[in-house]
Amino acid sequence: MASEREVGHGSLAPRSPHFPGKAKRVIFLYMGGGVSQLDSFDPKPRLVADHGKPSMSGDAKSPKFLKPFWEFRRGGRCGTEVSDLFPNVRECMDDICLIRSMHGDHNNHVEATLGIHTGSVTVKRPSLGSWVTYGMGTVNQNLPGFVVLAPNLPYAGSQVWDSDFLPGNFQGVRVTPGLEPIPNLTRKGRSDEAERLELGLLNSYNKRHLKARSADPQLAARIQSFETAFGMQHEMPEVMDLSKETDATLKMYGLERGSSEGFGWQCLVARRMAERGVRFIELIDAGSNKNWDAHGNMKSHEPLAKNVDKPIAGLLNDLKSRGMLEDTLVVWTTEFGRTPFLDGEQGRNHQHGAFCSWMAGAGVRGGTVYGKTDEYGMEVAEHGVHVHDFHATILHLLGFDHEKLTFRYGGRDFRLTDVAGRVVKEIIS
Repeated sequence: MASEREVGHGSLAPRSPHFPGKAKRVIFLYMGGGVSQLDSFDPKPRLVADHGKPSMSGDAKSPKFLKPFWEFRRGGRCGTEVSDLFPNVRECMDDICLIRSMHGDHNNHVEATLGIHTGSVTVKRPSLGSWVTYGMGTVNQNLPGFVVLAPNLPYAGSQVWDSDFLPGNFQGVRVTPGLEPIPNLTRKGRSDEAERLELGLLNSYNKRHLKARSADPQLAARIQSFETAFGMQHEMPEVMDLSKETDATLKMYGLERGSSEGFGWQCLVARRMAERGVRFIELIDAGSNKNWDAHGNMKSHEPLAKNVDKPIAGLLNDLKSRGMLEDTLVVWTTEFGRTPFLDGEQGRNHQHGAFCSWMAGAGVRGGTVYGKTDEYGMEVAEHGVHVHDFHATILHLLGFDHEKLTFRYGGRDFRLTDVAGRVVKEIIS
């Protein structure tokens, strides 16, 4: 498989997966900093009952148990319990499979962020979005195959969307909300014909240069980037133009007309990119200066949740109303969870041994819950889903055998899931 997919120095031409997948694209919603599973998607009555008690029996000085700050209520016909932190997402639970038994390999932000994106917490590896684009190519040559909508850099920075040893044109293109989401996108006075002539001349020199250096994948990727950039000048401005969206649609996303910022803007632009053939679209909520890391006070989750809750529900409902949820995989995750006991005055510490993620659309068994944690939500108790399993399942829904989607580098075949991972078939319809 490696040699077959390396043909053409990493061409972005559309490719067929290993078998017919139910998903044609992915919208990946990443909440940086560590969302507390105990305050959002994993209710624990025992934690409520033992609030204020020492977390270690017989040790009065051990950190005290901290109950959730928000009430849990049933949502949808399925009745899945979600806290008041996400009231709008709660009403979409019939379309969502909630995984309550996620676990990773590291308790630090940078390493865990790399793990959920690349499968590796120790060394640089290509991101999930790069692997997907490498495997599938893109159906719209005027747009990148992998786009990241990120107002701020997350932990680990741009390595989160880096292609690493994969050809450079599979790297994510970052778009930042604001008046100029992509720098230098607007053409300055030159006609299409003049730009085509200029690009054609440059391309002929580049190909002559490449012919003598055919083993240089970065050079080939740079040539491809010029062609993609030219296409983006024509199509990306229309993607970013929300003026033709109806008032009802804008309201669904909690977005004011004319606004070019906020998570609602990110979600609506993601839908428009998905419509136009972008394979993998990641939405990053905040960054290392303002995120879900709540050591001092869990109440900091409240404004962050308010910012994303309605837009996420709007995205799911909008995709569903357009018939796009059937072949669009929507993934929500964070890098790790948080402890059931105090850290600081009213906060929680990092906990990689248990956290929540969810998937919706594209063959996912909606209205279900998979996995279970212990009575305090500290560790996985049943049906654990490691990050490698999570990635293997996403690739499977796209039509890939995660053990066969490989790339030869440094004398060995690499894959996203390293030497582990299983497809969680129980969550697939």
